[in-house]
Amino acid sequence: MTLFSKRLKELRESAGLTQQELGNNLNLTKSAICGYEKGNRTAPLEMLVAIANYFKVDLDYLVGTENYVVSEDKEDYGIRASSLEIELLKELRKHSDLYNKLMDDPKRTIEYMEKKIR
Repeated sequence: MTLFSKRLKELRESAGLTQQELGNNLNLTKSAICGYEKGNRTAPLEMLVAIANYFKVDLDYLVGTENYVVSEDKEDYGIRASSLEIELLKELRKHSDLYNKLMDDPKRTIEYMEKKIR
């Protein structure tokens, strides 16, 4: 299942729509929506744009290429991070010792890791 498939299903369910209802709203069949959600069917670009517009989300978010992350410290600061970058952070958090070292002094830890890799 692709990230698009997961996000489409999440968006549809959070809007309280059935596959049939979403299909009707987008002039698609229920089976087309089902295929997109299962990852068995690829949506053409025009349909991806229509879905993003319907749910009022960025196309990048819908297809999983970027996520907008807002800093906890400042409301007016945000960055774009790919789904792979977010996955890396999730995995790092599972290793508390390494994660805490990175958080204490990110630059120093990265320099140390670069030396070890070379």
